[in-house]
Amino acid sequence: MTATIISVILLFIGLFGMGIAVAWIIRKGNNNRLTRLFGVCQVSIILWIISQLLILFSVNLQQKQLSYTVGNVGISFFAPFWLIFSAEYTEVKSRFRKFFGILSALSVSAILLIVTNPLHHLYYVVFDMNSIEYGVIFYLYQIIYYVCIISGITMMCIKHARQYSHITKQTVLLTLSIAVPLAVNTLTVTKVLDTGIELTPLFFAFSSIMILIALGKYGLLNINSIAMRDVADNMETGVIISDMNGNISYKNRYTENIMDTGECVTMQKFMESVGIKFRDNFCGVKYNDRYLNFRRSFCRNNSGAEVAEIITVSDVTEYHELASAEKKLSIEQERNRIAQEIHDSAGHTFTMISSLSKILSVEAERENPDIKSMLGYISEIDGLSRSGLTQLRCSVNNLREDEFMTSVTQAVRNVTNALRNIDVEFCVQGNDDGKYDFCIKEVYDNCREIITNSMRYSEASRIDIILKFLGERLEIYILDNGKGCESISEKNGLSGIRERTEKLGGSVKFSSLCGEGFSVIMKIPYRRE
Repeated sequence: MTATIISVILLFIGLFGMGIAVAWIIRKGNNNRLTRLFGVCQVSIILWIISQLLILFSVNLQQKQLSYTVGNVGISFFAPFWLIFSAEYTEVKSRFRKFFGILSALSVSAILLIVTNPLHHLYYVVFDMNSIEYGVIFYLYQIIYYVCIISGITMMCIKHARQYSHITKQTVLLTLSIAVPLAVNTLTVTKVLDTGIELTPLFFAFSSIMILIALGKYGLLNINSIAMRDVADNMETGVIISDMNGNISYKNRYTENIMDTGECVTMQKFMESVGIKFRDNFCGVKYNDRYLNFRRSFCRNNSGAEVAEIITVSDVTEYHELASAEKKLSIEQERNRIAQEIHDSAGHTFTMISSLSKILSVEAERENPDIKSMLGYISEIDGLSRSGLTQLRCSVNNLREDEFMTSVTQAVRNVTNALRNIDVEFCVQGNDDGKYDFCIKEVYDNCREIITNSMRYSEASRIDIILKFLGERLEIYILDNGKGCESISEKNGLSGIRERTEKLGGSVKFSSLCGEGFSVIMKIPYRRE
């Protein structure tokens, strides 16, 4: 009688403890697969404890059979689902996913064998009010249960052996919460520990204390860790993690959606199958009509040792398509630019040459042609043709970035090298160290326009160009010795020069006097990125 009372007290202590643990899970956990699996394990233990209470108060065979059935249902579900929970908790579920269905079927088959035992007597050979003898199926299932429980414990210990301290404490507490009652139950069933009372419930109360510490102090099933796992699964970036042995331990859903990685169990095989060759931990690969970018990083423990390799995958196909479309658009714009420049400059030049040629032809057909006038026309045609050729070269060279888009100095030299029958003095002050590479194109266009204007309108025989590379700005001086003008009208050419310069944050000044040539001063400030 005393043993029965003590057993009842111990069972209620165990039931109370496990009940608190389940209540804490409901309150602190999240409606997540990991939390649900852990809840199933705890409810299974509660069913086993309830069955022990029912057994103590059973007064007939039917009640006793029902009590044992309840307990067997709890144990049948606990062991397989503990292994499933362990695989989920240690993030190695991908390797065991094909066994999850088998483990669930194992629980159902055990219950069916227990319920149908009167037909075959394989689970209980003898089952009456005074004695119970277990059959071969009972021992077979017990071995399977023990293998599941021990495998789950081992899995967590191995997985987190090199992890951070608070995770290790979680693992120790979970291990103790299962291993201690398991050991006590084993000693009790084998009669090694025979006290006359059932001690296992008391140690399940101990288990509940360990679980509550893990839940409360160390954040087991904490919403943050669960949320982080959900975020990783639902983020629009692939994540692949391998352990220190190179075995893939985690792949989020996005990775599986964009890549066929089912047969790749190691990081090395995965990289070989995709064709990844990292350079400075970055690699771009075209994979099944997709453009993917891969970045690699490493996770280290407190002692600095590498414990995991992490590869993130980004689908940049859309950006490649946009870049391709932008390239096509740029080519089209460049074609339009050349067509416009040829129409505006070369077309005008050729029209003037054609007009002068006609005048020259008329003059040549006279009885007494004016040789001096004809020589003047020929000189004008020569000047126009050279000017047109210079403009045409400038227009075409604008496509050839490899020849002149290397520096500001080289861009200006490309303009001056095309000039004929005019002296050019080119002076560079300061160091062209690439600081002003951002304005190469604008400087080239402006110099080309200014020099073309000097040749076309100023009748200049000399042009001086000075580049000053100062600390905070670039100054450009272009002066010719042409005829100059009284007033300056900023039409298309000059207004384009001003617009380009001011777009860079700079300023431009045009000045001229009759008989004193034309001068341009441009100042472009250094632009810090």
